[in-house]
Formats: sequence, structure tokens, C-alpha cells
Amino acid sequence: MKYVLIIHEVKNYQEWKKIFDDASVIRKEAGEISYQVLKYDNNAEKIVHFSEWNSLDNAKQFFESPKLVQIRIDAGVQSPDFIYLEEIEKGTL
Repeated sequence: MKYVLIIHEVKNYQEWKKIFDDASVIRKEAGEISYQVLKYDNNAEKIVHFSEWNSLDNAKQFFESPKLVQIRIDAGVQSPDFIYLEEIEKGTL
């Protein structure tokens, strides 16, 4: 499996979430399969977006596209860190 972990701050979570939800169609078309949105326990504006993708190339093309750069600006995203990951092992305890 292929995953993307994005950590960033947002100016306003509610405004970011609306734009994030509105982008669900283009995220799916680009190859996102599933996602989780998490927040830091001590900072509601520090967001973690963890998602599964059909390929890392598709994820990189999507997140690095000029369209997404503008969407991030519109959503008030500050200093995003993108980490592209490939699953090695998965288990349940």
C-alpha cells in the first residue's frame, strides 16, 4: 500500500475542512483511496492528513500541482510537510 502523511497548521480548522471536503472529488480522481484527519491534542489548528493512494506518483503529482498549491493557500494551510510512505508490514494486536 502507498500512503501520504501531511502535517500542517491551518488558520481556521472549519474553513480548511470545508475546502478539504469540497476537494474530495478531485482527490478521488487523482487516486486517493481513503483518509484520516487528525489533530494534535493540544492544538486544534495543527492537522494531520493521513491517506492511502493507488500510487505514490499520482499522490506526488496531485499534491505538487499548481492547482493544489492554490487550494492550500485558499484553505489557510501553513508550512505543510509531505511524507510519502510505502507499507512494509501491517498487523493487529
